[in-house]
Amino acid sequence: MKVKLFFLTLAFVAFGSTAFAQTATRKANTRQAKQTVRIKQGVKSGELTRSEATHLGLQQFHIQMAKKDAKADGVVTRREKAKINRKQDRASKNIYRQKHDRQDRY
Repeated sequence: MKVKLFFLTLAFVAFGSTAFAQTATRKANTRQAKQTVRIKQGVKSGELTRSEATHLGLQQFHIQMAKKDAKADGVVTRREKAKINRKQDRASKNIYRQKHDRQDRY
């Protein structure tokens, strides 16, 4: 009986911490989705060239990998959140700059 209770508690802690990590980056997930939409809109309207869009997409990929690394241990620390937030701030600025740099796709 004690063994079952131990394993049940262990499973609860393991899966509970994973669920916490997923909810800890919810804001970052929403923000990244909006940035991806901005990139797609820029390509569609011709504000972004193919190489600019590729560079911005790669930047989004790096943010995604940073989120995955932060969630790997089941807990997203303040430092990890701040790092992801800085990366997203930088990406947002880059999207704005590239969309408004007067380089159009031909």
